[in-house]
Amino acid sequence: MAQPLVLVTGATGFIAKHTIAELLRRGYPVRGSVRRLDRGDDVRRAVTRAGADPSGLSIVAADLLSDEGWDAALQGCRYVLHTASPFPVTQPDNADDVVKPARDGTLRVLAAAAKAGVKRVVLTSSTVAVMYAARPEGHIFSEDDWSDLDRGSITPYIRSKTLAERSAWDFVKSTPGAPELSVINPAFVQGPALDADLSTSHEVLRFMAQGLYPASPKITFPVCDVRDVAIAHAEAMTSPKAAGERFIIAGGETRLYDIGQRLAAACPDLKSKVPKVELPDFAVRVLAIFDKRLRTIKPELGRHRVCTNRKAREVLGLTLRGPDEAITAAARSLRDMGLV
Repeated sequence: MAQPLVLVTGATGFIAKHTIAELLRRGYPVRGSVRRLDRGDDVRRAVTRAGADPSGLSIVAADLLSDEGWDAALQGCRYVLHTASPFPVTQPDNADDVVKPARDGTLRVLAAAAKAGVKRVVLTSSTVAVMYAARPEGHIFSEDDWSDLDRGSITPYIRSKTLAERSAWDFVKSTPGAPELSVINPAFVQGPALDADLSTSHEVLRFMAQGLYPASPKITFPVCDVRDVAIAHAEAMTSPKAAGERFIIAGGETRLYDIGQRLAAACPDLKSKVPKVELPDFAVRVLAIFDKRLRTIKPELGRHRVCTNRKAREVLGLTLRGPDEAITAAARSLRDMGLV
């Protein structure tokens, strides 16, 4: 029996390209949505690089900020993997620049999915929708936790992911005929890049390789591998136990400083470029006044956030790669493509 059609939104994204490749390898026909149709060949080349046959992939145009194109994009689809959402390198001055496409786009896709009779939507959220709430030191964050948007340190990106996911759960609970919903909450996503259109997480490595970070903030955060994130989406799409559930995808924690060290280990000629020391928190707060890139990591200061991946392992059957493997794979892929 032929596999049902799957729509993957934001097909040009890092997670989306790996997820499309995973679905194609499993025999699913995939329809990818992009804002501009001329990006379709980029997606096909990327999934080919990931070892998948792109002949099962079709491309359609649809924008998160417009109703146009979504009914056609959803026609005939049984599942939707909604990966599209902005993740800026620099936090915008106006939070709506990221909140509006994330929240409104999610609701637009869910409404179109309900209209089309889609069985299940898998939403790509983030651990940032989980881990930014006042908890005792040593607290292990789980899918029961939610970020507190009333906290003063919440960035526009954290706000966008939290509001988008909250809105999705509210929609499926209050809308008759809404599709089932599963949510994937990846940590800081590393793993192999598939092309030169780098994700924000890969840009961190590229900045380090260019010597732009001679010192790093003293922060620790969870990391995951994009290949595990792709498998998680595919499993959550069909697993009976995944309906109505969130899944944290994190293979372990690492320091930002250690990312630089792993980059240097994978590319020894970059050893002189990566961070040499860790900055104290007060210095980062001062520098963030002048460097917008540092505003993204201000909420990390003074905290060692740890989250559990137990649910992903037990319900989705995942065996998660650790930070060393994920970051090394990212560094080697960037080197192989001549990007660092």
